[in-house]
Amino acid sequence: MPEPRQYPRIRLRGSPHERGRRYGEAARDRIHRSRRGYEAAFAQAAGWRWEQAVEAAAPLEAAIAEAFPAYVEEMHGIAEGARLGFADVLTLNARTEVLWAATARQAAAMRTAHTRECSAFALLPGRTADRHTLIGQNWDWLLQGFDTVVTLEVEQDDGPNYVTVVEAGLLAKMSMNSSGLAVATNALVTSEDRGAPGLPYHVVLRALADCHSLTDAVNVIQRHWRSSSANYLLAHRDGAAINVEAAPGDHSRVYPQLPVRGGLVHTNHFLAFLRDVTDVSVYAMPDSLVRLQRVRQAIAETDEPVTVDSLHRALGDHADHPHSVCCHPDPRDAPDRRWATIVSVIMDLDDRTMWISAGNPCEHPHRPLTFGDLLDKPSPLRPAPAPAPG
Repeated sequence: MPEPRQYPRIRLRGSPHERGRRYGEAARDRIHRSRRGYEAAFAQAAGWRWEQAVEAAAPLEAAIAEAFPAYVEEMHGIAEGARLGFADVLTLNARTEVLWAATARQAAAMRTAHTRECSAFALLPGRTADRHTLIGQNWDWLLQGFDTVVTLEVEQDDGPNYVTVVEAGLLAKMSMNSSGLAVATNALVTSEDRGAPGLPYHVVLRALADCHSLTDAVNVIQRHWRSSSANYLLAHRDGAAINVEAAPGDHSRVYPQLPVRGGLVHTNHFLAFLRDVTDVSVYAMPDSLVRLQRVRQAIAETDEPVTVDSLHRALGDHADHPHSVCCHPDPRDAPDRRWATIVSVIMDLDDRTMWISAGNPCEHPHRPLTFGDLLDKPSPLRPAPAPAPG
């Protein structure tokens, strides 16, 4: 077994700009690795120079500033702390839009440039051994991700505190917050993913970390014009969960699903029938089909109560290896096109614990992270508990 890997934990507080600056300073080396990694990824995907990627990302700033100006301030702070230009940090946060836009504009590249992504789940209390709400995923990505992942622990005056596991320089990815909401996610792609102006995927993920309820989260997804497709798997410690598939556009391209037998499982293709766009996710990520079967069989179609240990085994599954739930590099790929499970996350919303495998679950155990009183901040939507008698 390899030596246990650990990703840096970074605690942030202050104004949006101050939190960003502290983030940029603490993760500077990893943010620069993110920038170099995506410069190479954009070149490989479509022969784009970094300057072309920056140009493609620039029109997205206006949509972010209109909907969430504080996130623009966070990105300015990240840039200052990391000693990069704001345009560099904006481009990192629009990396999904840039990559898919580059691919869409270079259609011939799609004939060989297949990718792999994520396997996500949510389980309600009736499906788990301790009757807790569990949510999580494997995040599969280019091998550069091993050198860029960080865990941010964020204290906010103007919103819930939250924890997110994310690539350095990006605002958010998988998260859970002090109001009881958690987010897992999957990349999707349609014929309309061309980088048109709108909210970038990772900005929507940041906005979800600020939501107090599932209804708030669904409203965030549907009330803003989105630049790209994505799947948002949402759960709350109240014991409810919703899956939301979204194509580029507004509320008319949002497709919700509810739990079946107390569980939700999603990989990297649409499960809903799309009305006016074409799903090309399976073409881009064909391994999604097998991964969906395997996770469903392991955790949603079994009568056995699910535990963190059984989830660890399910997320370490090797059927269809190397394109499996536990993804390993394919030796047939060029070195800069090899993928793996970069991080595996299980979130217990009742215990406020995040179990993290820093790499392939078959090689790295899920280790619990706790956060002191960070996630104890009360939600403004909940009444304060009654004082004890006497």
